[in-house]
Amino acid sequence: MLDCEIIDSQKTANASVIWLHGLGADGHDFSPIVPQLGVNQEQLRFVFPHAPMQAVTINSGYVMPAWYDIKSTDIQANEDVEGFKQSQQHLHDLIEAEHNKGIDYNRIILAGFSQGGAVVLHTGLRFSQKLAGIIALSCYLPLVDATQAERATVNQETPIFMGHGMSDSVVPFQAGVLSRQTLTQLGYAITWNDYAMDHSVCNEEITDIGAWINKTLG
Repeated sequence: MLDCEIIDSQKTANASVIWLHGLGADGHDFSPIVPQLGVNQEQLRFVFPHAPMQAVTINSGYVMPAWYDIKSTDIQANEDVEGFKQSQQHLHDLIEAEHNKGIDYNRIILAGFSQGGAVVLHTGLRFSQKLAGIIALSCYLPLVDATQAERATVNQETPIFMGHGMSDSVVPFQAGVLSRQTLTQLGYAITWNDYAMDHSVCNEEITDIGAWINKTLG
């Protein structure tokens, strides 16, 4: 299983957030924002896995932490189907590890930024047990046609938080908007927020994520 950074609960955990970083980053990337979220950490565990190292075509084959290969400047062209399947399995293993620690599936939130966000959408919509929620930041819905065919009905009503920067120069804002529209057409409940930022997170978004986590976990 993947190595992870863990911010454990202060008492016995009854919920978990598994949070995937973006291309070229690692599990340390988002752990510093946990104190800023305004969530009760007494019974909430955060898991920040490190992506495997692999060559990324669009970066001249440079080996870096990545959840899947990107083969074109059009991120939704010639998608890395096998890479998504491998990362889906990695995330599946992390979910099962939390479940084996006593966390109900419906108390597990999947979160991700950029590549990580695409992976949590890909995995969460296909997962065979009801999850608490999905947080998809500055990303897009990958493998759209396959998602429609492979999605699990058990997570049809799982709430999804999507946030995107209106000046995003890496994952175009319109890609996020179109993904939201697709998911809405498929019947998912989307909480959408856009922000005056590039490919990043901002204080306003962190506050919104924390409020959404508190609402979702009750």
